[in-house]
Amino acid sequence: MNLKEFKWTRMPKSYKICDDKIEIVTKPHTDLWQRTYYHFQNDNAPVLQLETDEKHFSFVVKADFAESHHRFDQCGVVMYLDSENWLKGSIEYENESYQYLGSVVTNHGYSDWATTAIDASVKSMWYRLSRREDDYCIECSFDGITFSQMRVCHMFKGGEKVAFGIYACSPEDSSFKAVFTHMQIMECQWKAHDGQQPDMD
Repeated sequence: MNLKEFKWTRMPKSYKICDDKIEIVTKPHTDLWQRTYYHFQNDNAPVLQLETDEKHFSFVVKADFAESHHRFDQCGVVMYLDSENWLKGSIEYENESYQYLGSVVTNHGYSDWATTAIDASVKSMWYRLSRREDDYCIECSFDGITFSQMRVCHMFKGGEKVAFGIYACSPEDSSFKAVFTHMQIMECQWKAHDGQQPDMD
């Protein structure tokens, strides 16, 4: 894929784009969050995305974060539409024992976080973001072969042209380098449901 077609929504502290990888160095006090629980609105994380009006696709990327070392340092996959409508999947550093693998879905200005603790020794993760119309699925993988579902969600403003890609940020007073490789766009790997049929309108 042509990485030159990706566009920034806010610039990081520094970055490097090569043919096969992207490096992002985060700025301190950068984050994405809207209102829920914390009652603050953070909307300054650097986001690098590609626009598409394709209604069915999957985007795969491997994120390496060996340098993350401070609480809430994070990087991963994102679909950022505007400040109040977006989703992300990532690992957030917590301490030397564990970190959080999770996803955030933000619709109409309220963020919804789902997460699970994993060992702090994990320093890379594959993500797969899939779209079926205005429904989305985020998956993760340790090896890039076997993916596990993290989140299925609906995006109220995600039915037409969207932008998707990668992000990295450091919500507290820290900075680290995130490295993204193995980026691919492919036929939607999130297959249509083959069980109960949809309700009739």
